[in-house]
Amino acid sequence: MLEEAQAVIAVEIDSRLATQLPTTAAKHSDRADILTVINQDALTLKELPLQPSVLIANLPYNVSVPVFLHLLEILPSLRSGVVMVQAEVADRLAAKPNTKEYGIPSVKAAWWADVCGAGSVSRNIFWPQPNVDSKLVGFTRRATPGDEELRKRVFAIIDLAFAQRRKMLRSALSSMYGGSGAAEAVLQAAGIDPTLRGEALDISAFCAIAKQG
Repeated sequence: MLEEAQAVIAVEIDSRLATQLPTTAAKHSDRADILTVINQDALTLKELPLQPSVLIANLPYNVSVPVFLHLLEILPSLRSGVVMVQAEVADRLAAKPNTKEYGIPSVKAAWWADVCGAGSVSRNIFWPQPNVDSKLVGFTRRATPGDEELRKRVFAIIDLAFAQRRKMLRSALSSMYGGSGAAEAVLQAAGIDPTLRGEALDISAFCAIAKQG
């Protein structure tokens, strides 16, 4: 990255690694001066000193989805990137409607970007060797389908739709609209079959529901 980028910002939560990283970089590149290291939990980031356009990350596996969504939200300058996550998480992030992997991570990520699988990473290249498999996920930013107010409403609907994923939407959304009958009316107004389940809807369909109020 140091050889290709104009500037590199590294976010590392481990203080020891964050302190060592500039020294390690200087041993392998004569462009280590373009590296900025931020010793912080990525989930607490609110901004960065520059406006990065590309994200390359080995995301912490236990919070990879929250971190990924958080970075997409707070860094609108990001245009594309590749992240490494646990294999099952990668499958969920890149999943399409009407598949068993499709769920909350898939739909929420689609608010900001087109996401796709980008390859597998063998556990044999790690030391110590982990007990899980890893995969790469690529993304390309696209225009969001609405403002922040709409996003919050869409995400609340997504959470309800997948809370009990075998429920039909008219039942899954009943608590939001004051009953299954009212939910059915909203869904019909949005052009959505009330007997569908959340797994059948893409981000545009969830937006259509949210726009009904």
